[in-house]
Amino acid sequence: MGSSLLTNSAAMTALQTLRNVSASLQTTENRISTGQRVSTASDNAAYWSIATSMRADNAALSAVSDSLGLSAATVDTEYTALTAVVGDKTGGLTKLQALLVEAKTAGIDRTKIQADITQIQQQMKGTANAATFNGVNWLSATATTPATFNLVSSFSRVGGTPTIGSITLTIANYSLYTSTQTGILDTVSGTASVDTINISALTDSAADQTTIDGFIAQVTAAINSVASAAADLGAVKNRISTNTDFVKTLMDSVDRGVGQLVDADMNAESTRLQALQTQQQLGVQALSIANQNSQSILSLFRN
Repeated sequence: MGSSLLTNSAAMTALQTLRNVSASLQTTENRISTGQRVSTASDNAAYWSIATSMRADNAALSAVSDSLGLSAATVDTEYTALTAVVGDKTGGLTKLQALLVEAKTAGIDRTKIQADITQIQQQMKGTANAATFNGVNWLSATATTPATFNLVSSFSRVGGTPTIGSITLTIANYSLYTSTQTGILDTVSGTASVDTINISALTDSAADQTTIDGFIAQVTAAINSVASAAADLGAVKNRISTNTDFVKTLMDSVDRGVGQLVDADMNAESTRLQALQTQQQLGVQALSIANQNSQSILSLFRN
């Protein structure tokens, strides 16, 4: 093909090649600067959409993780208080039971024993009132305390349908005191509740001894109920701990999955960058040579 003054085919080819190399170079530079091979929908619409949804799921899982942390702290507060109310030989219901057994002794000063009993009763009530975390108290229930309490425990999404898992607790199972006196320690059985037991006026008479036996049975039943409530919260604590570990592991798995879809291979991109830079330099040189062909045509018309 002869030389043309109007159409420089070699220059057009070199320019097109240089444009393609420049476009590829820009893409590679974007991948290196962002660390992603799919950073916008235009890079790969399908992968970008999947990655965006998975990132949204991970944000929800992060919220679940935070909620589990709050739930764990709440449950631990109530569990600790219940354990303290069960007590041991130095306090709580266990000590109260021992004092009542001691009160069965003929001729003993029950007024002095009652002084200890009163202190234990006040201490248990104070413990229940203090078992508050973030405004939540299940042991000392008021008229505004909900009947059930949901602890968010999981998040999953199938297609476009999200599912929020929760642990539902029935507050009545843990309430020691209530505004209607239906708690474990303030429910009246016979003549008194555990919270109002008073033996100071009792004597060695058979009738009074029977009353003390009733108080002992009442406290023993309360120990079983409070211990059962504490055991239930202990199981909930373990479940929350397991869920927390799983959610954190799941979040890491989702992060890895997103990375597989959109992250750039920096080793490959670095190698590609060097190759494209070389091609760009060669393209510029080829375009320069092609443009010089037009100049050579002028020499044919010179004297």
